[in-house]
Amino acid sequence: GKTRHRCVQSCCTLRQWWKYSSDRLFESVIRILDRFARVIGLSNDPSPGYNIEQEAKKGSKYIPLPYVVKGMDVSFSGILTQVEQLAKTEKTEDLCFSLQETLFAMLVETTERAMAHTGTKEVLIVGGVGCNKRLQEMMTQMVAERGGKVSAMDHRYCIDNGAMIAQAGIFALQFGESTSIEDSWCTQRYRTDQVQAIWRAP
Repeated sequence: GKTRHRCVQSCCTLRQWWKYSSDRLFESVIRILDRFARVIGLSNDPSPGYNIEQEAKKGSKYIPLPYVVKGMDVSFSGILTQVEQLAKTEKTEDLCFSLQETLFAMLVETTERAMAHTGTKEVLIVGGVGCNKRLQEMMTQMVAERGGKVSAMDHRYCIDNGAMIAQAGIFALQFGESTSIEDSWCTQRYRTDQVQAIWRAP
């Protein structure tokens, strides 16, 4: 399973193993969105990210923010600091719009690079941030230009990673892998690339 603080990753499968082609540095998108929502006083109901998305739909002015892509990795360091200062003078909807456009452009860029590196034509968007319609729109446009296809989960499966973990468990059980309760344990920071996907062709 993936933890709350490790939620910006581009993964691909090489035979039965996941491989990270991109990862976030220092901060994750969800943490940036959560902290930004607190700065501008947005509610947590139903979630900060959702409320930022709704405000962003009202915005039209793009305000330049730090954009840092290092190879296949992204860094959000500096974005929140600048946004906190801009919150004193700029409209909330324009800040939400600019924050989304900047963060998601970085994710799309590294995903496109990962597609070129692996030769894949398919992108699957999962996780809480994956609910965002603007991210799905930007990703779909990029992938379509490469002749590929995007699949995005809806909020029923994106908000709770437990559904994803359960599905992986079902696959494992179907292919003969099981673990007794006595031998089970929880690892909070279990990385995706540490799990063998035995249900995929070797």
